Amino acid sequence: MVYEFLNKKPQFPESSFVAPSADVIGDVTFGEESSAWFNVTIRGDVNWIEVGDRTNVQDNSCIHVMNETGPTKIGDEVTIGHNAMIHGCTIHDRALIGIHATILDEVVVESDVIVAAGSLVPPGKRLESGYMYMGSPVEKTRKLTEEEIASIKEHADNYVKYARTYMKKDTYEENPFYEDDRK
Repeated sequence: MVYEFLNKKPQFPESSFVAPSADVIGDVTFGEESSAWFNVTIRGDVNWIEVGDRTNVQDNSCIHVMNETGPTKIGDEVTIGHNAMIHGCTIHDRALIGIHATILDEVVVESDVIVAAGSLVPPGKRLESGYMYMGSPVEKTRKLTEEEIASIKEHADNYVKYARTYMKKDTYEENPFYEDDRK
């Protein structure tokens, strides 16, 4: 459901996909070809949330804000894995936030970062571009390879293709993602 709250209604371009079971509330802006998947909650009720272009928020994730002091800003080509918790932080372009990761208040995730599944990023931390972070609390573990950095964009590309199919803009036969390997 898309809910207006305090005269603020979520804004979505025609190219974005919001699953029927997702709840998007209040002052939320989506970029081109972005998606909010099943059972996602994006709650811009006491501050604003901005989701960039070609960004996907996967099933059961929650994005929220800090009351009056901390919006949530998510850049372009970001993948937020299933069950992630994103709260009052900034995530720059081309980041991959792993399944069940938690990113807390006033965190800054620079571009080209992977946060491993299950990680906890405590308030106020800055994650430097080009690295893998993991743990609870999170620690910088190693530099990303060129292949890993490229894979961040590939994940975003895949979710654009999935969304186009769900929106029936592509059929199974037309979507190159679904090359039939069952033959």
